[in-house]
Amino acid sequence: MATSTRLYGEWAETYDEDFVARSGYVVYRRVVDALLQHREQINGPVLDIGCGTGIVGAVLRDNGVEIVDGIDISQPMLGEAKKKQTVRGDAVFRHLVAADLTQRVDIPDNRYAGLISAGTFTHGHLGPEPLDEIWRVANIGAWCAIGVRTTHYLAAGFGEKLAVDVREGTISEPNLIEVHMYSPGVGDEEHADDKVFIVVCQVLR
Repeated sequence: MATSTRLYGEWAETYDEDFVARSGYVVYRRVVDALLQHREQINGPVLDIGCGTGIVGAVLRDNGVEIVDGIDISQPMLGEAKKKQTVRGDAVFRHLVAADLTQRVDIPDNRYAGLISAGTFTHGHLGPEPLDEIWRVANIGAWCAIGVRTTHYLAAGFGEKLAVDVREGTISEPNLIEVHMYSPGVGDEEHADDKVFIVVCQVLR
């Protein structure tokens, strides 16, 4: 975790150009699309988990989500996110918080009507353990869209964790949407076929 935190800190200022644009990284838009399918049922703020430079939050705001907060472990990434503006010139994020998801996050229970994460689990930084903390900050009925790289989903036990949460009545039965991480023909051929499961569910308690 310390190595990846340092890497993203050094990369923050050029992340959007060096990685997102040049690699054809598009999965974050697919994750946003998955959450926006339930837009009319999201009556309150949305938390962008692992918000990075704010690319997810920007798309949410430009698609009608009025209040977006962000958390990330990297202060330099949060610094870039703070600069992000909507097409109208407003700040994308209401609040930005430095947070380590392996610890309790400084956010009250039942705070958010929507949760989204496009990168935290997509790149394999964390296993399923932080999901409990994510569910904690969600309102009952909150919609969630969480991207997890398919290989990481299987290897790290996400399916088993989600099954437990369903049995315990914490979340609804998740819908898994499989998508490509990158645009075809763009970027590194080695990762051209990398795929992500978008976990879509509701928090029930």
